[in-house]
Amino acid sequence: SYLLWRSRPDAELFEAARAGRLADPAALAGQVDRMLDDPRTERFVKDFAGQAFRLYEIKATSPDPGLYPEYDDRLGQAMVRETELFLAELIAGDLGAGHLVDADFTFVNRRLADHYGIGGVKGQHMRKVQLPADSPRGGLLTQASIHKITANGTTTSPIPRGNFVLANLLGRPAPPPPESVGGIEPDTRGTTTIREQLDAHRNAPVCASCHRRIDPPGFALESFDPIGGFRTHYRTSPQELDAPGGGTYFEPYGEGLPVDASGVTPKGDAFAGIQEYKRLLLDGEVDQVARNLASQLLVLATGAEIEFADRDSVEQIVDHGRAAGHPVRAMIHQVVRNDLFRRQ
Repeated sequence: SYLLWRSRPDAELFEAARAGRLADPAALAGQVDRMLDDPRTERFVKDFAGQAFRLYEIKATSPDPGLYPEYDDRLGQAMVRETELFLAELIAGDLGAGHLVDADFTFVNRRLADHYGIGGVKGQHMRKVQLPADSPRGGLLTQASIHKITANGTTTSPIPRGNFVLANLLGRPAPPPPESVGGIEPDTRGTTTIREQLDAHRNAPVCASCHRRIDPPGFALESFDPIGGFRTHYRTSPQELDAPGGGTYFEPYGEGLPVDASGVTPKGDAFAGIQEYKRLLLDGEVDQVARNLASQLLVLATGAEIEFADRDSVEQIVDHGRAAGHPVRAMIHQVVRNDLFRRQ
């Protein structure tokens, strides 16, 4: 109950425990399904999405109003709600973990739909929509909440975004950079691309091995700006210009250099953008996505990080769901049955 409802058990669950019925796997499964179908599960969804996908950081940065005047708090709230409702749908429909990589649906209201270029959506109510076949959206990595928490409000960088993919989607975080390696100053004038600025890091021997892992997923996400809008060009900062009749005026953000979202994975697989990168993940990394999801669920369930000795518990969950495509609801059932959780 404290896992799925984030609160004390109700009378029915107390009675089932007192009567010893929870020792019966079928009865336990029935209670888990009952609880997952209850609106109180929304608390679990919010907490899990906030922790596993860092949604609690959505307000950590404020987008530059000169570069991104279309952003406001209502758009930010819709971004978070999209990801929460998306996760809730995976649970309710018992959909496979591969949907975190790509899906043909998402959740939007009018504000977010306009931001995504999806027509025919009216009102502030969030609702499920089917995505067009040619949409750049689909899956966790194309949701604006993820783009915002991995940007600084002014520019994007493949490093934090690549690290998000490695750590939060795949569960293979890169080590921290050496202390001697400096950061990258954003260029809002638009004279150099982030890819050009990263060359020095990628070519340094002490940095090269990590950048081979970090940069490809980060490059794939460069088609999305700091507030999750799809882009083909970077934006340049507003400029104060001389007015013909005297005085000055500000020119709105301009169109800068073109975005290059291509890359090559450490395995040597080339991709031209986010859609091809997602296909590579679907072809070879769904087990790892499920492994990380199971680990994250166990962390939330137990309140402790996964240790080396816990790997067998994680693998039991992954093995159980592999043939069916790692359905998320079934994964939660396995977490509740897992010894790591039951020993708490």
